[in-house]
Amino acid sequence: MHACCATRTNHIIAITDQVTDQVTDQVAMTEKTLSNITALGEGFTTEFKRSMPSNLGREICAFANATGGVILIGVTDDGEIVGVTHHNRLKSQVQSIARSADPPIAVETDSVNGVLCVTIPEQHGKPYSFGGKYYIREGASSQQMSRDEIREFFFKEGLIRFDKTPCHNFKIDRDLTPEAWARFAARAHIPNEMDPIVALENLHLLENGIMTHAGAWLLAEDITRYTLTAGVTCAVLRGTTNTHIIDLKNFTGDICSIYDDCIAYMQAKLNTALIPHAHGRDERLELPEDALREAMVNAIAHRDYRSTAKVQVHIFYDRLEIVTPGGLPAGMREEDLGIRSVPRNPLLFGMFHRMGMVEQIGSGIRRIRQECRDYGVEEPVIEVSDNWVVTTFKRQVEHGGQITPHVTEQVPYRYPTIPEQVTAQVTAQVIAQVVLYCREPRATKEIMGVLELKHWKTFRSNYLQPLLDDGWLEMTVPDKPTSSKQKYRLTVKGRKLLAELVN
Repeated sequence: MHACCATRTNHIIAITDQVTDQVTDQVAMTEKTLSNITALGEGFTTEFKRSMPSNLGREICAFANATGGVILIGVTDDGEIVGVTHHNRLKSQVQSIARSADPPIAVETDSVNGVLCVTIPEQHGKPYSFGGKYYIREGASSQQMSRDEIREFFFKEGLIRFDKTPCHNFKIDRDLTPEAWARFAARAHIPNEMDPIVALENLHLLENGIMTHAGAWLLAEDITRYTLTAGVTCAVLRGTTNTHIIDLKNFTGDICSIYDDCIAYMQAKLNTALIPHAHGRDERLELPEDALREAMVNAIAHRDYRSTAKVQVHIFYDRLEIVTPGGLPAGMREEDLGIRSVPRNPLLFGMFHRMGMVEQIGSGIRRIRQECRDYGVEEPVIEVSDNWVVTTFKRQVEHGGQITPHVTEQVPYRYPTIPEQVTAQVTAQVIAQVVLYCREPRATKEIMGVLELKHWKTFRSNYLQPLLDDGWLEMTVPDKPTSSKQKYRLTVKGRKLLAELVN
């Protein structure tokens, strides 16, 4: 699609949505609103009918299962107003049809300029069926849902909880080992004398002799045996992009061990300052551990386990990201974050609460923000989309204290303070990277290679020249700048920075 066409299409969609919002919010249809809708044509939230249709129940049901909409009776497919008669009788028929849906659907009817306008506000009793069948709005038409689509719809609306569904791959006689039970029983505070089967049934982790997915995840030796993408991937990445991975770990034990492993990984890879005091010294992680724990347990407990993606922890030079697949659970909006909680996996979340991994149900985001404020670091940024929730903690790139040796060997270098006028042209990371690499004279292609750059002009103008101008590098053959033997070595200033970096 050309840019101009795409822009026009987006504009039409925006206007259509605005008109529909006006209709559903204000209920009463006006001639101006009717004119706007007919001018825009049929779409996801609008349907035209020349006369009273025989399949009106199907159309109303489809809109109710989507985001609502409006049906104009007395308008042709081309948007021409032809009108209908006997509006009072038609209104009665419309209400009767809407009430015969399961559950009944609330609609409003108005007569405007000979057109019967049927408005279906967004409903809150989904899913709706009509005549024993389920319908959904797809584009500008209504379609009957298949069995798989109905199942997916129920999951999406939070009417089926995946953690409560049976996990047929978990075999009691094979997978409920003494080691797995002992580990779980200790965490869940199960009395020693209680029979495992009785305990699991009372905790609703075992139903009719079949383990639920929540139970399987809690008792797993390898969680991917039951849900392939239920593990968590943790990675340290060079710089601020995901181009180059320094370290990568996949954790796939039971779900509580995965949580512990992720916390240990973050503790090992983040920087730790040693704060001296009268009685010795304390270690201070650059980000608050309690906030990281809360964010990690939220990611594991609230993710969509039907997704083909994993929970991911990315540690960049300037930030730590926890990426959760699945978006927000049904019934949650972005503005609800920190105010209320709707667990996507309530059985699993309840077990986490029993195990002391969460303190108070519904307080996670508030606790994370408060922990960061108390710790003196920025609150995390939480980005929400249909398929992901990303929680980003900004790292403290520079702070006082010494860094423990085992940490500095495993994370990107902590760069010393470099003048702002330099970092405005070349980042501190690039300067440190080049200085470390140019311990001995290097050719142009060698430096471009370490920076993963392919275009000479870009390298020369955006990197090499600023490094020369600001005195980090100098030419080995200054009299012949374009010499084929030209290399670049550290200046006195560059060697001082090298010594600081190495130390």
